[in-house]
Amino acid sequence: MKLVIGHLYPDLLNLYGDRGNIQCFVKRLEWRGIEAEVIPYLSGDEIDFSALDIILLGGGSDREQEIVCAYLKEIKAEFIDYVEQGGVVLAVCGGYQLLGKYYKTKEKTIEGLGIVDISTKWEEKRLVDNIVLKSELFDMPVTGFENHGGRTDIGSCTPFGKVLYGNGNDEKSEYEGIVYKNVIGTYLHGPLLPKNPQICDYLLERALQKKYGEEVRLKELPDEMEKNANDYIVKTYADML
Repeated sequence: MKLVIGHLYPDLLNLYGDRGNIQCFVKRLEWRGIEAEVIPYLSGDEIDFSALDIILLGGGSDREQEIVCAYLKEIKAEFIDYVEQGGVVLAVCGGYQLLGKYYKTKEKTIEGLGIVDISTKWEEKRLVDNIVLKSELFDMPVTGFENHGGRTDIGSCTPFGKVLYGNGNDEKSEYEGIVYKNVIGTYLHGPLLPKNPQICDYLLERALQKKYGEEVRLKELPDEMEKNANDYIVKTYADML
């Protein structure tokens, strides 16, 4: 078995260690004897969505998001079709915002892909903190780091998790991120996946099942170090949860 991972615009979208999510995908496949191929698509490259099993769309500054938006407009229909056909996507921070209808900055409005019915508005106060979530998808709490000026309204979309500690989508709703089909959009940097192996395996298994059939199951890994690290972070904020 083999999965092909597309890293979209790493020359523009790679804040706070987002590239580590790619490394996590690859290692957790390799540890199970599954081949992984990573294809970085740089600014202006033509993207072959039919060749991809997983897509990472990382975070960037407002200026970089605007540049990426111009590229995304050219592939909007193909990207939407990829998602609607069950393609797996992890979109972080700026990438998460670009999944929605628009991101309104202080000066202008950046059009998004419109894959999910969310919208984001910039506010001067940045939301910067560690964060702990409870997601219905996973047994373990989700931990990460957030640093964003955008406030995202997810409307009726399914949230990625409920905020136990931190700010989340908008500092008020007590929810963070979104889940849509095989897409996870989130503000969690850090990078996200090495801190949360269950999320990584969830996305990998979804991609394998789409490619090779619903009966595919990933064999479990020990993950003792990862679980201890997750537990340490959660206990650090236990009094505030």
